[in-house]
Amino acid sequence: MAATTSPPPRRRPRSIAAVLAGALLLLSLGAANSSAQPRWHPGPPDHHGPRSWVGTWATAPTATPESSTPVLDDETIRQVVHTSVGGDRVRLRLTNEFGETPLRIGEVRVALRAGSSGTDIALRTDRRVTFGGKESVTVPAGAPMLSDPVRLRLPARSEVVVSIHLPERTPVTTLHGFSYQENAVASGNATGVTSVSATRTLTQWHFLSGVSVRARGKHTGAVVALGDSITDGAESTVGANNRWPDLLAERLRRTGVLNAGISGNRLLHDPNPPEGSDAESYAAFFGQSALGRFDRDVLAQPGAEHVIVLLGVNDLGHPGTSAPESETVTAEEIIGGHRQLIARAHAAGLRIYGGTILPFKGDTLGFYSEENEAKRRAVNEWIRNSADYDAVIDFAEVMRDPDDPLRLNPKYDSGDHLHPNDAGMQAMADAIPTRLFRPGHHRPR
Repeated sequence: MAATTSPPPRRRPRSIAAVLAGALLLLSLGAANSSAQPRWHPGPPDHHGPRSWVGTWATAPTATPESSTPVLDDETIRQVVHTSVGGDRVRLRLTNEFGETPLRIGEVRVALRAGSSGTDIALRTDRRVTFGGKESVTVPAGAPMLSDPVRLRLPARSEVVVSIHLPERTPVTTLHGFSYQENAVASGNATGVTSVSATRTLTQWHFLSGVSVRARGKHTGAVVALGDSITDGAESTVGANNRWPDLLAERLRRTGVLNAGISGNRLLHDPNPPEGSDAESYAAFFGQSALGRFDRDVLAQPGAEHVIVLLGVNDLGHPGTSAPESETVTAEEIIGGHRQLIARAHAAGLRIYGGTILPFKGDTLGFYSEENEAKRRAVNEWIRNSADYDAVIDFAEVMRDPDDPLRLNPKYDSGDHLHPNDAGMQAMADAIPTRLFRPGHHRPR
């Protein structure tokens, strides 16, 4: 005998008043819950959403030579950085990544710079920076530290002043050795002072490696410039922001540009100064090899989508000068290093572009030889013709002397026949096609 079922009872339609009452109840519950939670949480980055976290400034940290480690003791270091893309929230990345002991920081503040030079701040923009809600923080040895988001409207391509108070005797074990920007040190806690009385000035960045912003726009990502002193800005005018990544940022409106150049950096080797050589006093500033630092300085950058690589000249020139002859490399070894960068970028979903090595015949650093020139040509031919990189940026072609292609063009030469001057930095930035950074232009293989 088949089972029988009775039809379900008909629901009475709800009145409009009842619907509104239910909606009001839900809204009130939401408001109650939100009062117990943070007012805003950044969440995971969404590069294609209306708001996303993206790097606007970066520098690559290095260790300090043991023989010349600076010390701060109840002092404030006030540092100026030049941003690329703008946003309505700011986040700092502090670094103790080469420190062997915890780093105690008393207070950190961030503000826009007042005027076009110096370290004075626009007081109305001055903001205290916290870490997990705390004003002071201890950064573990060997680690970075991200700040809480700071409510500060930051224009694109602006000057930001970061003031860090070190309340106790602090050896500066983690820094960027060549900032090409004049920063100031003042006694005591001067983080909130409009104009500090500097006890000394320096052209380094201490304990600071990144500034990111919560950006607006349909698509905001970042391009990381991975390179050596030419990318770092060597021989460009101090304080003028004429490094080629800065000048590229002037051409891009919705893309952050992050400078991961380190003077003296090599693709394949860490610093290894010959014992008893002058290089022992400065080689630590050259940083870990590009292969060793790629994850930290490229893949970990907020919003990173593109990489421009300009590396290899120090791999050719350092052995026999600031590194032992035993670290002499072949063109094939340099190419193998580039291929590793390409593979790792593609594995992370980034587009990566190869820059050809600039000519350096007659350089004053002792890099040039016919053997090194042959290696440079071989590496450049591979970059141009292998199709391994997603695109080629032919810096060498742009920067060569028309009358002697093995030399830098005299109008772009800083005088050492290796590093470009300000005009050369502009020519390099202009050589980079902006179409590379348009959404969907090219996907990694």
